[in-house]
Amino acid sequence: MTLRGRLTAAFLVVVLGPVLLGSIFVALTVATVSRERAAERLDHAATTVRTGISAICRQLQAAADAVAVVSADDRSAVARQLVARGLASDIQIFPSGSGEESKPSRTGDCAAPAGTDTSAIVATATVAAQQITAAQAVDDAFLARLAAASGARITLGGNPGAGGRELSAGPGQPLPLTLTVSRSKPLFLYGVLLAVVIAAGFASVLVARWLAHTTTRPLGDLAWAADQVAGGDLDTRVPIVRPDELGRLAATFNRMTRELKAYVQALTASRDQLRGHLAILGETLSSTHDVDRILQVILRTALAATGARSGLVLLLDPAGGQLVARCAIGLTGAWDLPDDKLATMRLPVGSGVLGAVAAAGEPRRGHGELASTEPPCRTYVAVPIRAPVVDDPLLPSEPTPATLGVLALYDRVGGDDFDDADLRTLRTFAGQAGVAVHNVRVHEEAQRLSLTDPLTGLWNYRYLRESLRREVERASRFGRMLAVLVLDLDHFKEVNDTYGHAAGDAVLGEFARRIRIGLREVDVAFRQGGEEFVVLLPETDAYGGAIVAERLGAVVRDRPVPIEGRGAIPVTVSIGVAVFPEHGADAQRVLQAADDALYAAKSAGRDTYRLADPSVGVPTGGPQPPRQAHGR
Repeated sequence: MTLRGRLTAAFLVVVLGPVLLGSIFVALTVATVSRERAAERLDHAATTVRTGISAICRQLQAAADAVAVVSADDRSAVARQLVARGLASDIQIFPSGSGEESKPSRTGDCAAPAGTDTSAIVATATVAAQQITAAQAVDDAFLARLAAASGARITLGGNPGAGGRELSAGPGQPLPLTLTVSRSKPLFLYGVLLAVVIAAGFASVLVARWLAHTTTRPLGDLAWAADQVAGGDLDTRVPIVRPDELGRLAATFNRMTRELKAYVQALTASRDQLRGHLAILGETLSSTHDVDRILQVILRTALAATGARSGLVLLLDPAGGQLVARCAIGLTGAWDLPDDKLATMRLPVGSGVLGAVAAAGEPRRGHGELASTEPPCRTYVAVPIRAPVVDDPLLPSEPTPATLGVLALYDRVGGDDFDDADLRTLRTFAGQAGVAVHNVRVHEEAQRLSLTDPLTGLWNYRYLRESLRREVERASRFGRMLAVLVLDLDHFKEVNDTYGHAAGDAVLGEFARRIRIGLREVDVAFRQGGEEFVVLLPETDAYGGAIVAERLGAVVRDRPVPIEGRGAIPVTVSIGVAVFPEHGADAQRVLQAADDALYAAKSAGRDTYRLADPSVGVPTGGPQPPRQAHGR
């Protein structure tokens, strides 16, 4: 059954139930009143009949006495007069002592009634030798007069039945009578009552259907609107018919759908924004190995996803054991620094909230617990940046990935504290940051390995060509000089043949170490191949290159290379020096000029240096330090 049917049935039960009960009560009341009125009429009729018959008996007795008091000769005439006057229907005079047979048959004596089949009422008077009998005939006219006076139907004798009353014979009432009254049957009233019930029922059905319709229609509209909203149509509205409870419900539903639409639009915009950030993040991760740029994109995406006002990314410096700030957005106070100076902000591992997160590798969130050296905020959430887990069984992996840094966000927009959802979101971005940092470091390590010499740790020939081209372009653009040194160990083949290749490798490694020690930070050293090395000296002229060459030769010459179990091996080096743009207009030519100068130093007896001379095309020698003679 539908809701409308249930409401209609309930209304009909509530309305028609009392109507039917009232109709039954009225019908029973009418019947009871009818019975009581019939009983009252019978009582009145019985009293009237008794009174009337008693009066007739007294009248008959008076007539008999009136005849008795006159003389015997006049009695017959008086009797006839009394009958004529209607005081009795018959007056008879009998001789005294004649007995009962002298009385009319089937009579009822008013003084001593007897029998039930009575045709007359009599009263007697005795005087001298005569008996005077006054009689009143009991016929239909007599009974009709009694019925007219009493208002009841009167019959002589008989069975009164359920609706009548019997008057038995007695002194003063010598007739056995049966009184019945017609009980009124209120058929019209019953008909009216039935018509009222039917009309009330019909009206109740109409009203019930109207009420059910007006009640369930808003609910139906609300259900339809809910289906539309569930299908995605957030523009659906429920009409407000009346300002009742259902109207308020419809208004609340409309307000809910409006707010839901606004939430969905905001969520869609946030999703699109997050999708754009993720696209930028993915593009950044796939197209660059710039850690700072990647961290900047990750931090901006995390801020947009969580609604934080500011954020900070710190990476762990394994050498110093400190957290180094690499990226910050929206920070204030001492942390409001440009990117080129942000690295000056450092936090020791284990100190404060960020240091504790880096030390324990566990995320933290809260408010009012930060150290004075950390960014000021009201609320915060910080998670560790970990290296990704290595799934390759051929590669070593740690049970707990190493902590690479910390990602922290501060002060959500709206003032609410960060919740578990924000913590999970930030963990996701921290995982991306860990992958990015790890990949960049792996890439840098792979690039370093591909561009460095594994024996000496210096850059290899591949990186030499790129670096030389870059330094030549820079020197040409800014009008600076670039000194190029080509170094070659003297008689290195004899070292390998005499002491073995392991000793030769040790000599090369020590020679590379001494080169690095003797150079500036901006100078770059390369192993070109075998025992031949190249050094680039930016912003250095020929004189400065000669000084460096002389210093490197002295460092190698003055300290033989100690070899375990073999003693110390004396080593010398020959060096060729060329300067851009004086000795060559491009990278290849200046390198070739330095190489030619090296061969000139070799030809000059080794353990010396030569400076290329572009004017004559023949290298010239510089100051000659003391040399030790070595054969090839």
